[in-house]
Amino acid sequence: MGSAFLAPLRTVSTIASTVPANGDVNPYGIVRVSQSTGRLRAGDLLISNFNDKANAQGTGTTIVEISPAGKRSLFATVNAAALPGKCPGGVGLTTALTLLPGGDVVVGSLPTTNGKSATANVGCLIVLDSQGKPLSTISGPNIAGPWDMTSTSKGDTSTLFVSNALVGGPTKGVQRNSTVVRLELRTSPDAAPQVMNEQVIAAGIRRRVDPEALVIGPTGLALAKNGTLYLADTLSNRIAAIPQASTRTSPVMGGGTTVTSGGKLRSPLGLALAPNGDILTANAGNGNIVETTPTGKQLSVRTADKETGAGSLFGLLVKPNGKGVFYVDDGDNTLRLLH
Repeated sequence: MGSAFLAPLRTVSTIASTVPANGDVNPYGIVRVSQSTGRLRAGDLLISNFNDKANAQGTGTTIVEISPAGKRSLFATVNAAALPGKCPGGVGLTTALTLLPGGDVVVGSLPTTNGKSATANVGCLIVLDSQGKPLSTISGPNIAGPWDMTSTSKGDTSTLFVSNALVGGPTKGVQRNSTVVRLELRTSPDAAPQVMNEQVIAAGIRRRVDPEALVIGPTGLALAKNGTLYLADTLSNRIAAIPQASTRTSPVMGGGTTVTSGGKLRSPLGLALAPNGDILTANAGNGNIVETTPTGKQLSVRTADKETGAGSLFGLLVKPNGKGVFYVDDGDNTLRLLH
């Protein structure tokens, strides 16, 4: 067995503030731009904000673009009144953030009217072009509080894997109805992506609305080369595996098999795969990033936030050269690098 990916990473550097001019806070999603087009510049990072300047959850409307050197610009402000399709409840941009070939950006919305869980609605996925202009929305019974997302593309077909944290609406108490859905999109340079197929691939996942966190449910996703989709099952404090995620035609119940639970995990949120195939998760319960092997051994832990700790970490992204991990820090609204 090789050494832990996190083992040599011991330094934390702040890259930039994630707060745009309108004051949005609580950075959640993070994705890297692979090709320059429109406003997008190769190598930059896009970051979605979940809260407005008053810190009301589920009301953030901005995506910022930050270069590795720390230059920040506004990529998009999403106006609920100007959306080109249905998005029940409006706009509150979540961790669900990805890029499609050609430069289209897909971001999730789990909106509220006042930052409180009682007013949360199921939202939608919003598709933006490379200039930050909304092209379309994706909504319906299989999209219910899109909380995180990963994607893969081949030719003119892109596959999105979306974790849903608000199936059934903001019902109180622990519910076992959250899902992961697979969406197959046909992309075109001249039109908005078209949904060709939808399939729920995991169901019966635990979640609950929460006065502090708004909702606690299935979050981070990453697809391994062998077709296994890893899921941060936040409320159950575990990492789950969904086998044959790209091809399965029925949902695995309970959110999949448990890879690891407890131990150094403290309500895992963001999830990414290291170059060696290990699973990286960001803890909601403290400021740590945990590395776990696909066989379930928790190998290494690094503290990514020593000041604000619990509730500070969300989206993770491995640096392209494999020598670091970018992450968003909600504690001080920054983009940071563990290296």
